[in-house]
Amino acid sequence: MDHQTGEDDGIVRFWHDDEGWGVIDSPSTPGGCWTHFSAIEAEGFRSLTPGARVRLHWESPGQDGYNYRATWTH
Repeated sequence: MDHQTGEDDGIVRFWHDDEGWGVIDSPSTPGGCWTHFSAIEAEGFRSLTPGARVRLHWESPGQDGYNYRATWTH
């Protein structure tokens, strides 16, 4: 897959607080977009809630078996 980037709205599929990562589903990232707590724009403890709507910037290739990786999430 060539390097691509984009921005979209998505919904958090799942989040692992103990490991600091999760997956966001969006129309632009079929199969899910891997995200890490370091990409979350927030103060204090950075976490996402499953089912929450978020805005994300993404890139490919992804990480850990996902074709896409979030570079910014809000």
